[in-house]
Order: sequence, then C-alpha cells, then structure tokens
Amino acid sequence: MSPAGTTTGSPSLDPVSLTEASAFVAAAGLVLDEVSATEVVGHIDLRPDQHHTPWGIVHGGVYATAVESAASIGASTAVRDRSMVAVGLTNTTQFLRSVTEGRVQVRAEALNQGRTQQLWQVDVRDGTDRLLAHGEVRLQNVEVTPR
Repeated sequence: MSPAGTTTGSPSLDPVSLTEASAFVAAAGLVLDEVSATEVVGHIDLRPDQHHTPWGIVHGGVYATAVESAASIGASTAVRDRSMVAVGLTNTTQFLRSVTEGRVQVRAEALNQGRTQQLWQVDVRDGTDRLLAHGEVRLQNVEVTPR
C-alpha cells in the first residue's frame, strides 16, 4: 500500500479470482462456493501431505489464511464498484479444535461495512458442524490506482 492509502493494481481486478493468488494462498486450498458483498462460503479439503504440522494435525496457518482470504474477498466485493479493495488490518483467529483431514466449511459474514473500514467474522467447521476455528478480520477500504 502506498503512503497515500491506495494500493496499486488493475482497477478491473476480480477479487474473487484465486488464479491471481500467490502460491501461498493457493496452497492453503480454499475453494469458493458462493461470494457476495456480505457473505463468502467455501471449503477446504484438508490433506496430511499439504496441511499438517510435523505433529500430524492441520496447521493453524491454514485456518488463519482461510479467514483472511474469505473476509478480504467478501469485503473487496463490497467495495469494487467504488474502484476499491479491502485490505486486512487485523486478523484474530481462534483455534478451537484440531482435525487431521477431511472437508471443512468456511463461512464469512460481514458484521459492519462502513465507508472506510469493514469488520467480518469467519467460522471454519468440520463435516459434523463442529466449530474448529473462529476469526474476526478488520479491513481498510482503499482506492485502487493504475500501475
């Protein structure tokens, strides 16, 4: 982000496109199922060879990445008609239960959408609807300027 509070990039950048994501975000495995300006729903198919710590459980960074990504995509969708994107300022992710593998659901919901900032909450649940992680992300809405 530049000192003027803007970010560089293409104003036509589609914030729901993960083809532009870094290898880090792509490796986390978040698949988007529904995206709107107030809600994002997706899933991750957790695999031992991709998502585990050396101790055999899913790395918390996978959940923190999913929380940040889902909130950022939804928040950016909410402001893209104003030639803006939303960038994360704070990501607080609580890890509640560990799992070893399987599909988890990621659901992000806007709690507050202001002119300059947004607050989103994100839950990660397993196939039995047990809450595995819960996060809140505060985001800043910033103008996109051409490169």
